[in-house]
Amino acid sequence: MGKDAWLATARKPLQGLLLSLLGFGMALALWLPGWLDGLENKTWDWRVRMLAAPGPMTDRIRLILLDQNSLDWASRENGLSWPWPREVYAALVAYCQSQGAKAVGFDVLFSEPSKYGVADDQALAAAYSGYGRIAQAVFLGRETGSDLVWPAGIPGQRFAVGGLAEWLAANRGADVVLPRASFPVPELATTAAVLANVHLNPDPDGIYRRSGLFNVFDGHLVPGLALSTWLAANPQSNVSLSMAGLTLAGHQLPIDARAEAILNFRGPAGTHRAYSAAAVLQSALRLAAGEEPTIREPDAWRDCYVLFGFSAPGLLDLRPTPVDGVYAGVEIQATILDNLLANDFIKPLSRGPVILAVALFCLAAAFYHTYRIRVVDTLLGFFLFMGLPMVFSLMAYRRGWWLPLIVILAGAGCSMAGALLVNYASEGRQKRFIKNAFKQYLSPAVIEELIRQPGRLQLGGERKVLSIFFSDLQGFTSISEGLSPEELTSLLNEYLSAMTDIIHEEGGTIDKYEGDAIIAFWNAPLPQADHAARAVRAAMRCQQRLAAMRPAIRQRIGRDLFMRIGLNTGPAVVGNMGSRTRFDYTMLGDAVNLAARLEGINKQFGTYTMLSGATLAAMGEEFPTCALGRVTVVGRREAVNIYEPLFPEEHADRQPQLQRFQKGLAAYERGDFLAAVADFEELATVMPPAAAYLARCRKFVAPPPAEWQGVWEINSK
Repeated sequence: MGKDAWLATARKPLQGLLLSLLGFGMALALWLPGWLDGLENKTWDWRVRMLAAPGPMTDRIRLILLDQNSLDWASRENGLSWPWPREVYAALVAYCQSQGAKAVGFDVLFSEPSKYGVADDQALAAAYSGYGRIAQAVFLGRETGSDLVWPAGIPGQRFAVGGLAEWLAANRGADVVLPRASFPVPELATTAAVLANVHLNPDPDGIYRRSGLFNVFDGHLVPGLALSTWLAANPQSNVSLSMAGLTLAGHQLPIDARAEAILNFRGPAGTHRAYSAAAVLQSALRLAAGEEPTIREPDAWRDCYVLFGFSAPGLLDLRPTPVDGVYAGVEIQATILDNLLANDFIKPLSRGPVILAVALFCLAAAFYHTYRIRVVDTLLGFFLFMGLPMVFSLMAYRRGWWLPLIVILAGAGCSMAGALLVNYASEGRQKRFIKNAFKQYLSPAVIEELIRQPGRLQLGGERKVLSIFFSDLQGFTSISEGLSPEELTSLLNEYLSAMTDIIHEEGGTIDKYEGDAIIAFWNAPLPQADHAARAVRAAMRCQQRLAAMRPAIRQRIGRDLFMRIGLNTGPAVVGNMGSRTRFDYTMLGDAVNLAARLEGINKQFGTYTMLSGATLAAMGEEFPTCALGRVTVVGRREAVNIYEPLFPEEHADRQPQLQRFQKGLAAYERGDFLAAVADFEELATVMPPAAAYLARCRKFVAPPPAEWQGVWEINSK
């Protein structure tokens, strides 16, 4: 193989490879520095909203919400202003204990002594101590907090953590170790089972998509509220850290270097079963009084984890999440606890598989658009290479993985854009040449076929069954003699444009114009199963359009314009015919000649549209027809059945006339001219074919022609 031939063969694959490398490089250059993170987070929110659903442990969590109704009830019924006395919380703890809850986590900071006195703090501490399974909030921060070391009077956490020092050393713990803290009052800090950090950090755009499972203060591991609540219920569980993640009771939780896990949201606000603090307190008071509780669900709390938090707008603990713009902080903690119980935090996909996915999509997009250049293929490719990554990202979410989407879309999009630009530059010239050269007489569908297969422009033809259309304007020669060249040109252009538009809309191909005559065909070069119906429909629409144009034309030229159309269906040779330097896409054959003859035969019958029996058979029931008889034409011995197509409304309205005409035609064909005259005489003034047959019958009455076959011989073209 010569160098030029090799280059021609290898051009497309090399082009696809280079374009895929371009898209791959651009995508990674944007992704690795984090420049796509903002868009990626938005697509993540879309995935979460689409697929968030309750999990197997969602119903094991209960929320007690201090909402606005609870504040109003406490003020109205008990005269309690905010903040509430801590003995109120003691009543909540006692209620949860009596109902069989596994543990209670308080998303409330009690960092200052109660304004109601020491006894108030001691009442809540007694409830904590009596229950023994309370996770109490601590606040850890970098700039906020009064404590720089773990307070001497507060014991350390009651659970052991293995591998903490090694994990911190490996991750350099800068984002996990916090230097400041605000502890609850000693009475509560010493009686709580676990001290929990309740501080949550959003993503840079302010949305809460992930959460730290723990932080470290002064060498002590301080779990988040969700993990603390679990530890309060399971104090003997082993907790250990390694490079693989956080291991809890034999389950490994996926965390990053900042101890954060991606949350698997269960749904919008209200997904976890929640009760107002007022309803719980009322139930507690009623039970203490031996009355029926407000919450009449006997096992609503049994073996469930309970989280207490704020949802009243004035208490400033509402945060935006992917599933809801207004989400109580305690509901985020409930989501973390739900994920922890089900062990289904979302896991981020490592860079290796992501880079491989980007490379594959870049290759596929570049090669597809290098070889597929049609507009419809381009649109299909766009939806394919933009849609498939979205589908895969949703499937990955279902399996518990965060598959980065934007970097794949960026790679595929850059590869597609590059391929489209190269195709436009290298092949656009050929497409524009074909369109400009053939748009005047080929339908858009045919032009697209030639663009896909330019080789069809070579000389040669093929034998196909065509539906053929010939039209001519009645008396146009005399009309043209009365018009100036400019007026004639304007009239012809207006007429031919209107008719051509209809033919193209019906998928036809203009063979040529001969003055005012139009020659067209269907079923080539593109196959059309309904080609005969298209041809007849085009003819009927053309007649309708000309009728609409007729009044305006009459005002311009002083005469009405009528068109005669002949339609035939049959085999013909169709293709590019001519010399090697100049050729036309045209047709040849006896079926073509018959269509031309039928156009002229309209004169004999006084009709304007005529079709052959072959076209009627191929058309099916697209239009009703009126049978006009049988004719022979110059150059053909075999008689042809001819018909006039009618619109359905016209056919229905003219039924009496059409039936009488068919009766007269039958008499004519059997040679009973006197009977035929009787029928045709009644119709001659309203039905031109009847008038034509009437004149012919009167000619044959005396003497009748010998060897009568009932065929009208047309001896002129």
